Amino acid sequence: MGGQRQIRPGRVYQTVTKSMNHRIFPYVKIQQPVWYKVVESIPPSEMLTRPFPPQHKIPNPKIRRPSRLFQPQQLVYEEDELRRTFYKDHPWELARPRMIIEMDGKDAQRCDWSKGLIQPDMPLCGESVVQRQLWMMHNVPDITKEQAYDIVRREFYALRQEEEVERRIAKEEAHMVGAYFGKSFMQVGIQLEDEQYEKWKKWATKQIESVRSEQNSAYTSFGTDEANADDIDLDEITTQEPAAEGVPGRK
Repeated sequence: MGGQRQIRPGRVYQTVTKSMNHRIFPYVKIQQPVWYKVVESIPPSEMLTRPFPPQHKIPNPKIRRPSRLFQPQQLVYEEDELRRTFYKDHPWELARPRMIIEMDGKDAQRCDWSKGLIQPDMPLCGESVVQRQLWMMHNVPDITKEQAYDIVRREFYALRQEEEVERRIAKEEAHMVGAYFGKSFMQVGIQLEDEQYEKWKKWATKQIESVRSEQNSAYTSFGTDEANADDIDLDEITTQEPAAEGVPGRK
C-alpha cells in the first residue's frame, strides 16, 4: 500500500490540475491556489540529493570543507554599504514618508543620475544620494568613495535647504491671506512630553509624601520617651536608695 500510494511533491501540481478540471459543479468557479503558477514554472525537485546552490563569492582555497555548503549565500550589493553609511549619518531621513509603489517596475531606468539628485517622478531622499554617489564612483575618474560621498552630500544639503526655504515662504504667504495652521509635529511632541512630565511630577510628589510620613511615624515614640525622662525627680530616687539597701540587713 505504501509503494502504490506515495504522495510525492512532483505530483501535487498534476493532482490539483485534475481536481480543477473535473469539477462537481461545472458552473461554479474554483479559486486558483496562490502557489499554482509558481509550481508550474518552478516544479519541485524529485532528486534525493541536495542541489549545490549558485556561488556568488569566490571560494577560499585554504578551506578544505567550506561551512554551510548547501545553504544559499547572502546577496550583497555595492549600494548596501553606501546606503548603510548615509542612514547612519542621517537617521532622521528614515522618518520621512516615502512612496514605494512602482507602476511598471522600470522606474530606475528613467533616472539619469549624471544630471543631479532631482529626478522625474522621484522625491528627494536618501536613495537619491546613494544612486548619485554610485554613478560618480563608476563614471568620474580618480575619485574615491569618500570624495563622492562628500560631493553628493553637499548637493543634498543645498536641496534640502531650498525645500525648507520654499516651505517657510509658502507658510508666510498663507498666513498673510488668513490661513490657519495647527501645531507642527514638534509642537505636538513637546506637548505630549509636558503632559507626561506633569503626570510624573504628581506621582513623584505623592511618593515623597508617603516616604516622609513613614519616616515621621517611625520616630513618634522617640519624643515621648524623652519627655518622660525629664519629668523624673532625682531627689525621690536618692531617698529611696538607702531604704532599699537596708532591707537585706534585717535577718
